[in-house]
Amino acid sequence: MQRKDFIRNSLLTGGAMVAGKLTASASAANTTTPAEGTPFHLNYGVHDGMFKEQAGKEYTDQLKFAYDLGFRAMEDNGFVNRPVDQQEKIGNTMAKLGMQMGVFVVDKGGNGANTLAAGKQEYIDIFLKGCRQAVEAAKRINATWVTVVPGDFYNRLPLDVQTANVISALRQGAAILEPHKLVMVLEPLSDTPDLFLRTSAQTYMICKAVNSPSCKILFDMYHMQRNEGDIINHINQTWDEIAYFQIGDNPGRKEPGTGEVNYKNIFKHLYNKGYKGVLGMEHGISGKGVDGEKALVAAYRDADNFM
Repeated sequence: MQRKDFIRNSLLTGGAMVAGKLTASASAANTTTPAEGTPFHLNYGVHDGMFKEQAGKEYTDQLKFAYDLGFRAMEDNGFVNRPVDQQEKIGNTMAKLGMQMGVFVVDKGGNGANTLAAGKQEYIDIFLKGCRQAVEAAKRINATWVTVVPGDFYNRLPLDVQTANVISALRQGAAILEPHKLVMVLEPLSDTPDLFLRTSAQTYMICKAVNSPSCKILFDMYHMQRNEGDIINHINQTWDEIAYFQIGDNPGRKEPGTGEVNYKNIFKHLYNKGYKGVLGMEHGISGKGVDGEKALVAAYRDADNFM
């Protein structure tokens, strides 16, 4: 090899090595996990008990601990059943921290048998009583969203009649909630095949028929992965009626990264669409004890690191 060729090849090889190092460095910089305590890109809502091993069993201590980890929201399905003084204590703590309240569930006498699809006045009355109770509880914690599950199919009636019954009941509930700027979010579920509300498209149609800002979709990605899959596409199709999301990987209903759902891609998609609401962490923890809680936070840091 001539000297000039040797020098030229050496320069090319060296340049490629430098370029490779720069690319690797840039890649590493893009995947660096933010420091503990940095707020997440999206607003993930913790549950009571998620950090009890590190923060103790006291609910408000767990809230403060979650805030220090970077979480800025909480959801509590059973909030309406807590004593009023505890509701007020939780609400005051969240207000001081600047944390946002996610969903709690409207008490309608159970998710199954007391079905709105039946059109029975006794079931509707229970639901409307739950809406009034939700209004009072929401005031104590500055809540915006309340979860509603219509119940089971009522197979003694044609499906279209059942759907009409659900729409009629929900319109009555919306009339109670709307003056208080509360939004009931309808949640399609996968727990049993008996449940009336199953898919995002079905829920979208019902919300359009109710035609109220107080009736929207709760898109629980665990249930929707089980019932219909194709999550990003279904989010896009029903986007204008979605007010709230919940998280859980499948199978197992644990934190992101423990199943088949690519939550990093989904979170990036929601961020790019401008979603500013809460994403409820309605799932279990795959690990145990303190290590399990730390792995939970690490999983969210990883899934949220999409920028």
